[in-house]
Amino acid sequence: MYKKVDFGPTKTYVKQEQDGTLHYYNQQKLAKYPVKITDKLAFWSEHQPEKTLLASKEKGQWKALSYEQAWMQTKAVASYLTSFDFNKDDVIVILSENSIEHALLALAALHVGVVYSPISPAYSLVSDDLAKLKHCLQLLKPKIVFAQSSNTYSRALALCRKLLPDVIIITADKSVNTHFKELLETSISIKMKSVAEKVTGDTNAKILFTSGSTGLPKGVINHHEMWCANLQQISQMFPFMQQEAPVFIDWLPWNHTFGGNHNLGLALYHGGSFFIDKGKPNSVDILKTIENLHEISPTSYFNVPKGFEMLIPYLENDKILRQKFFKNLKMMFYAGASLAQPIWEKLEALSLETTGYKIPVISGFGSTESGPSAMFANWSGGFSGLLGIPVAGMDMKLVPNGDKFQAGYKAPNLTKGYWKDSDANKIAFDSEGYFLTGDAVRFLDNQQPDKGLVFDGRITEDFKLATGTWVNVGVIRSKALQLGAPVIQDIVVTGMNEDYIAAILFLNEQACNSLFGKSIKSQNTNLIQEKRGFLDEWLHNFNKTSSGSSTYIKKYVIAEKPLSMTLGELTDKGSVNQRVVLKNREALVKKLYTS
Repeated sequence: MYKKVDFGPTKTYVKQEQDGTLHYYNQQKLAKYPVKITDKLAFWSEHQPEKTLLASKEKGQWKALSYEQAWMQTKAVASYLTSFDFNKDDVIVILSENSIEHALLALAALHVGVVYSPISPAYSLVSDDLAKLKHCLQLLKPKIVFAQSSNTYSRALALCRKLLPDVIIITADKSVNTHFKELLETSISIKMKSVAEKVTGDTNAKILFTSGSTGLPKGVINHHEMWCANLQQISQMFPFMQQEAPVFIDWLPWNHTFGGNHNLGLALYHGGSFFIDKGKPNSVDILKTIENLHEISPTSYFNVPKGFEMLIPYLENDKILRQKFFKNLKMMFYAGASLAQPIWEKLEALSLETTGYKIPVISGFGSTESGPSAMFANWSGGFSGLLGIPVAGMDMKLVPNGDKFQAGYKAPNLTKGYWKDSDANKIAFDSEGYFLTGDAVRFLDNQQPDKGLVFDGRITEDFKLATGTWVNVGVIRSKALQLGAPVIQDIVVTGMNEDYIAAILFLNEQACNSLFGKSIKSQNTNLIQEKRGFLDEWLHNFNKTSSGSSTYIKKYVIAEKPLSMTLGELTDKGSVNQRVVLKNREALVKKLYTS
């Protein structure tokens, strides 16, 4: 029933320490990997020079860059960079969205060992006070700043000039700044070749900022070995990518490890083609994604849960889109947040209806600090919350925490730490050098570790009721979303030091329109009754299997305002920051605990 896909072996083994700590390993050995990602660019340029590496849509037409063109232009830009005297602490900052220029500047910096840092465009375009951007700039003190458009990023560039009077600003449009074309016209220099040869796996490659879920963003150091080792680990989990060059159409931002390290990295690592999707999972930009998917048939498709959820109605109602989307697809992969099981099952059902077999839905476990991948459930027939088994070369440390484990790990794909943040480094790593994730996990089957680990919530999100009873937020949230999909888009669990659990519900406007026939915000009396009736039934079904106060939701309230990225309630990837939401929505929380 499932499409036959060549996945890697899943044999594991476990070692136990005297204190109950477990070490969980993949039996497969990690194969060799290149020193730096541009070694792959040079290889593919020689072996398939005319093949498209990158393509971006300009005025309705795809503008393509071949491997040979990309390699030549990378060396030209790298020659420009080596005309400056960069030291190990000098940084290039990229402010803007995914683009061919963004990729070329990043590849050039990687080739000659110059550290670069792609910053979330939201920090420049969505934020009112530019506080997070200011924090990043003050931490990095960049020598060069690149923005795709001098007009779009005018506020951010003005802040750069104010904070860093000597900064070199490069843009891809006509302006008073250095034009990116000047970099492409630089002659390839002998000095560049000499500098490039000195880059090692231990050389710092890029700084990726966390979403700032617990305060200001932290800069995660990605060194060359970390990235290349992880791409090899992923390749061994999904060997079908080695057998047939991948084709990706992808919107995920390169300032995140999922979009930049995982997706773009995999395309380059395997000599594939990467089509830049300028759409996003929101009511307006999703139409760009749909247009692109009418033209490009991916071999693997990556998205966050919200993206898959928004894609489903279009796949249901457009047979041509379905056929194009599933035509060459071997895997659908999600990360960044939990995928509701009904969405998972709908994706499989649509692929079965279209092709005669189910396309596997795959996920795993990782973080910015692991570049990103630490585990995968690399087999068909999984389910939401299944994390899988460790990648090759990963030492997964499972420390007992009540009736579950806190996950930590050590591997070649582990960061060296946070950029100029010794306090964060002390907290993030234990005395043996293992990175502490803060995630709780458990074995699906204690007797069969090959079946993998299951996500069991965030240890830092769990709380106690006034009775002293622990509440597992992750388990409650996952179950609530599965029962309430697609109307309930997100949920924040409340109840710390209170007598009972309650919930703030964020509803999906598109689903409400479809189910109730009117906008989610409508004050129509009948609509309100229908909506309340649906949610009351959801609450009843949720509580039917409750085992006590730690799993029973007594009340709910509907949030009128959507989750805000600007206020830190929502990350670029679509995951919810429960702690920030509770702080920002104190009035709603108070309402839940007022008689």
